[in-house]
Amino acid sequence: MSTAFITLALFGLLAIGMPVAFTLAFTGAIGLYTVGGWQALSGVLSTAPLSSVESYELISVPLFILMAEFVIMSGVADKLFAAAATWVGRVPGGLAMATALAGAGFGAISGSSTASAATLSSTTLPAMLKQGYDPKLSGGVVAISGTLAMLIPPSIALILYGIIADVSIGALLIGGVIPGILVTLVIIGTVWVLVLIEPKAAPQGRAYTLREKMQSLRVVGPMLFLFMAVTGVIYTGVATPTEASGLGAFGAFLIVLWERKFTRAGLAKALLHAAHASCMIVMIIVCAKIFGYYFTLTQSTQALVAWVSALEVSRWVILALILFGYLVLGCLMDQVAILILTVPIVLPVIKALGFDPVWFGVIVILMAEVGLVTPPVGLNVFVVARYAKRPLAEIFGGVWPHVFSHLLLVALLVAFPQIILWLPAQMGG
Repeated sequence: MSTAFITLALFGLLAIGMPVAFTLAFTGAIGLYTVGGWQALSGVLSTAPLSSVESYELISVPLFILMAEFVIMSGVADKLFAAAATWVGRVPGGLAMATALAGAGFGAISGSSTASAATLSSTTLPAMLKQGYDPKLSGGVVAISGTLAMLIPPSIALILYGIIADVSIGALLIGGVIPGILVTLVIIGTVWVLVLIEPKAAPQGRAYTLREKMQSLRVVGPMLFLFMAVTGVIYTGVATPTEASGLGAFGAFLIVLWERKFTRAGLAKALLHAAHASCMIVMIIVCAKIFGYYFTLTQSTQALVAWVSALEVSRWVILALILFGYLVLGCLMDQVAILILTVPIVLPVIKALGFDPVWFGVIVILMAEVGLVTPPVGLNVFVVARYAKRPLAEIFGGVWPHVFSHLLLVALLVAFPQIILWLPAQMGG
């Protein structure tokens, strides 16, 4: 049975709605049986589960997810938006810009894009609609701002990429800092242009006194504390990303106590949500390992690298085609599944073309951000529509300008890789 048939079967099963993990395991098992019979299949099935999850770095995934749950429990995200709105609310489109700033702040202390989108939907979107903002503009900026958690450390997606690609997770997380800031500025700039074109879409907000603005900064304290407990210790080399995840989860729990939001029911809910999300990710990793063994036995990856190396076209053309493929996949599949499925196949090609794997990791996550808001899947759009009780078409209509501006930023980062690679090069330890 050919590799092409197995790949088509994989995408066919995904298209009809079979869970990603089971699809990978089923098609991988069929492929292994056709290549090596029952002996090959039983050998892989007996070793894949343990070999998939024995990575020490994988401990950071449930801990960062738990940290995100504690941050939501503390209510800090609501206060972040209020503080940002106090500073920029007077500017035309100020509440939409404050949403981007709150998304960046929440991303810096969360790592979960879905959690970020859900939190922003229940706080910033009602505030914008109450002030008379255009629902399309409001929904679009909330959906795209939620994706910032994928890029700004701590990022679950970057950690998974690091584990799969076997590259420094610390360098990846720090490499996401400058692009994360640039994405935030791009979202703000896009809002500014949209309001310039259609002033009625965003009424001007009230002005605040300097005293009110300074008082609003109190909420920044817990955020900075948590950011330093995670990104600060990784950058200085004091702790590894795995150790930093433990510090982050504990720090977020301290914030819950500080904000007096601790309840036993809330703790149980946070632990349960973190366990659910972690089990889903681990299940996908285990099943992807089974599928990956099939590709290894058939030497499909090596054949792909050899074929690409023989092409008489610029490496930039090949890179553009790969990134376009990620954009298409992002419209159809979950981002975690995309990383686990594609990185083992694509990364050898990227290395053969002479591109940096850390730089490529950040670029891939940026493309995944775009995939989170593009139809027909667009997970963040569904989250925003559900929490805000707004039509899907309205939210999708509002994100298109942001998709375009994101793709322009990707082009900039591809043209100037040092924007991503400079900060990791300065790391201590």
